Amino acid sequence: MTERPTAREVLALIADDFTELPYPAKDSAPDGPLAWQGYDASRARAAERTGETESVVCGTAHVEGTRAVLIAFEFGFLGGSLGERTGDRLEAAYTHAREHRLPVVPLVATGGSRMQEGMLALTQLQRVARQSALTREAGLPQIAVLRDPTTGGGWATLGAGADVILALPGAQVGFAGSRVRPPDADPAAYTAEAQLAAGAVDAVVPPADLRETLGRWLRLLTGGTGAAPEPGEPGATEAPTRATTGPGGGRSAARAPGGPGTAAAPAPPAGEESAGEPARSPRDATGQGPVAPVPTAARPAPVPAPLGASALPATGWDAVQRARSPERPRAEAYLDAYFADRLAISGDRCGGTDPGGMLCGFGEREGRTIAYAAQTGTPTCPAGYRTAARLIRLAGRLGIPVLTLVDTPGAANDAEAERQGAGAAIADVFGAVATARTPVTTLVIGEGGSGGALALAAPGNTWATPDSYFSVIAPELAAAILKRPPEEVEATADQLRIRPQDLMELEVIRKGDQPFPGTGDRRS
Repeated sequence: MTERPTAREVLALIADDFTELPYPAKDSAPDGPLAWQGYDASRARAAERTGETESVVCGTAHVEGTRAVLIAFEFGFLGGSLGERTGDRLEAAYTHAREHRLPVVPLVATGGSRMQEGMLALTQLQRVARQSALTREAGLPQIAVLRDPTTGGGWATLGAGADVILALPGAQVGFAGSRVRPPDADPAAYTAEAQLAAGAVDAVVPPADLRETLGRWLRLLTGGTGAAPEPGEPGATEAPTRATTGPGGGRSAARAPGGPGTAAAPAPPAGEESAGEPARSPRDATGQGPVAPVPTAARPAPVPAPLGASALPATGWDAVQRARSPERPRAEAYLDAYFADRLAISGDRCGGTDPGGMLCGFGEREGRTIAYAAQTGTPTCPAGYRTAARLIRLAGRLGIPVLTLVDTPGAANDAEAERQGAGAAIADVFGAVATARTPVTTLVIGEGGSGGALALAAPGNTWATPDSYFSVIAPELAAAILKRPPEEVEATADQLRIRPQDLMELEVIRKGDQPFPGTGDRRS
């Protein structure tokens, strides 16, 4: 990136009504806390050159209709570095966001901490991290935009600590700045594109698309209904003790009764919403909302309608063949049919992505935001499971119900998957679903291959399409383990009882008004 827009230019790029927030006035000792010779003169020159008095400009504005706190770094002011006065302004901005229940958008362009203030500058990262954590606990979204450059502590706090991370093309992004890297370091590793490939960034967005993309994200992430109450709190309901779990994918449906403080609700027939009007976001204290809602109990997502076969399979092997058919609708088709608009998150924040095996993000359905994690019919990699766990926990913090679509022959089981921590990643998803703070609805839309599929399924709120199956193991593998000849694979499939109707009788999937959405089959 050859030209760096100023903080004010970036603010004008995404909003039209920016109003700067007041900040604490603080006198500093001559040449700062370390009496660094020439520091006052450097600050004076930076102020004259940029028109700013510090390296950040903080305020509020509407971005495509959603009000937010914006934090724009001015790289021209001492390289956008963080000092004590920077920390004061950042703390004031985050406090304002919590008081008015506004999302926070850091527009980061910084080289890190300010050397002229020594350790006092470095400790500002602790202040920033705490403010970010408090805002996260308050259930308010944080969406970072990485400009050029985003390095050092600014990347490690305001950038990498955000819920959703967008980056501008070609931006330098990395913990190590260009002057402190090993001399043989590959510069391509320190770019927005490299961070996207490594699962540390959700999307690289051209400047011309930034306003629209940021507006869509803000609208989606402030469209939840709040987190469910914890056990013992007003509105908390004990979950049923009998688990009737089943895999599921596609549209969102009623939530499983496994998560703390969430009441199980009978899932409606396919395509029908739960009773009640869609939750609306309140306005902020200035009357200029909409803003993020105060946490309340979220309503489950409705179950998606099946897009494939409508008749139930006659045999277990018939169920397997249907689920494996290349003609069967996959996750993309279900998500496109279910949502009017959706945006994807990318990456597990641990160095990996699984774009071919797990689709995760947030979508809008009839005015409501619903999070989704959908398997694509291929073996799911560890990064895919970790991304799904990240999504479920984020949705819980923001009070957004979750839809999971199950469709995998099983977890990836090659040597590389083991090196990447397959077991721990699957355990992470099991834990995220078990402790989900908002309703999780599952629809099995294809193959439900063992634990790699079950990890994504909501206990007590899983549904199945007629062209799906769910099995403890693939029939071929079961026959091999039992030392049966190949001609007995089909009989083994029947013996495993893997058809949707078998799963309903075994109480693995929902035994409600309509266990197989869209078939008209009612077996209460």
